[in-house]
Amino acid sequence: MNIDKTQILSNICYTELVYDRINKKLKTNFSNKEIEILMLRTIEKTEINNFEKIGKNFYISNFEKNVRITVNSNTFRIITVDKIKNDKRI
Repeated sequence: MNIDKTQILSNICYTELVYDRINKKLKTNFSNKEIEILMLRTIEKTEINNFEKIGKNFYISNFEKNVRITVNSNTFRIITVDKIKNDKRI
């Protein structure tokens, strides 16, 4: 299965609720724009071999930032962002 990183980056979108969810999960207080910039930069810098499609979602694991971004593969909406614990793949 080929995952098109460019397609994800050009179509990524957010719901209003996900901004609060991201801040809560990452223990931050970023503005919506700051979150969007963080997500785009994180996805851009993540190696394609750290992208995985399971079911209807993409899981993008960035071990430098210790986060895993979950993106719906149909709508390209970010669903959530989780911290990666102890550098283990989640």
